[in-house]
Amino acid sequence: MAKKIGVLLAGCGVFDGSEIHEATLTLYFLDMHGAEIVCLAPDKDQMHVVDHLSGKPESGARNVLRESARIARGAVRDVKSAKASELDGIIIPGGYGAAKNLCTFAVDGPQCKADPDVARLLKEIHSAGKPIGALCIAPALIASLFGSLGVEVTIGTDKGTAAALQQMGARHRPAAVDEIVIDEKNRIVTTPCYMTARRIKEVGAGAEKVVNKILEMAGA
Repeated sequence: MAKKIGVLLAGCGVFDGSEIHEATLTLYFLDMHGAEIVCLAPDKDQMHVVDHLSGKPESGARNVLRESARIARGAVRDVKSAKASELDGIIIPGGYGAAKNLCTFAVDGPQCKADPDVARLLKEIHSAGKPIGALCIAPALIASLFGSLGVEVTIGTDKGTAAALQQMGARHRPAAVDEIVIDEKNRIVTTPCYMTARRIKEVGAGAEKVVNKILEMAGA
């Protein structure tokens, strides 16, 4: 039976949502390996909206769930409706949305808080012993929730971000773009992706390894 893997999205676009390459490659490799994909996102406004051509904030509001539907081709659910019992694991692509919409790391740093519905689901999954994958900056969300457990993660080699994660109690291990860090005890797998990558194929190398390990941990 195909393993059912959640993909937690944070909007659409690197500067204010999910990084599209990371999200799409995650979906691609999950599909390639026969997983059943369940896309999820919180139903709330983004922290802000960024013009991806100029890189500057613009007026107006956008909804995280509706924006995530652009990546998921409409097949996305409110994370509030999801239960750990219906998933075999979950993967969180990066992009600033992971640090702006799934938690407040982009604004609050080590004092950040996770979205309540996101926190509830990820804690349920962790408590059930099911695997969690996180790409790029998404390990900041992991550190905010599981730092007190001494969870081991990577965001690559950025010393400032690594120090912030360590302030939350996480143990940071430097990693190359095509490497993954596996916390066997907490069943969490992380990779740097665009924290280090300069080309999409480099993102794919790490993302595929995360997908493979999550499916292995899920018993695929």
